[in-house]
Amino acid sequence: MIVLAIDTAGVDCAVAIYDAASSRILSRISETIGRGHAERLMAMVDEALDAASLPLDAIQRIGVTVGPGSFTGIRVGVAAARGLALALGVDCVGVNTLEVLARTVVAAPGKTVLAGMNAHREEVYLQAFRDQIACEAPALATVDDYLTRAAKDAMLVGSAEQLVTDPTAQTAPDHFPIETVALIAAQATAQGKAKPLYLRGPDAKPQTGFAVARA
Repeated sequence: MIVLAIDTAGVDCAVAIYDAASSRILSRISETIGRGHAERLMAMVDEALDAASLPLDAIQRIGVTVGPGSFTGIRVGVAAARGLALALGVDCVGVNTLEVLARTVVAAPGKTVLAGMNAHREEVYLQAFRDQIACEAPALATVDDYLTRAAKDAMLVGSAEQLVTDPTAQTAPDHFPIETVALIAAQATAQGKAKPLYLRGPDAKPQTGFAVARA
């Protein structure tokens, strides 16, 4: 199975082509751009296909990061992935960014891995995993709640780990390796349509005071 993996959930814009049969990344393009994912993403898909010497219709599954992460970036990635999947008639699976972080560390069997991302506003996105299986649903917690859990016997991964030594730290952004996104997408069961995983509402709010009354 040939998988197209897409990540726009954070500061990176990344695409990879993965051959599940041979467990091999055929091509990978990743740029740390902060913003502007919509302007760059589709060109990167074309570049990745060219680098892998494959046509678009060779893609048999699409995987995309669905959050937690950047509200706008997630919308861009999910919309592009779903559009491509619809055009190709293939599955589009969502990949949880906390699971991606958890997969970047090697833990002893039975050891709990606590993935945590600094969500700012004194909050943390977190989820626990054991043997690469989620122990709970992803959640938005206070920094204090995260610190309480981090003090237990767990392996920590993600930007929130820096909050253990300084709860007010200005942490570096999280990165979600596109190779790991591709692997998770290849291993996932078919989900139908990938959906954004928003644990917090958007910052932008409608200006209801300027709404025009309906007749």
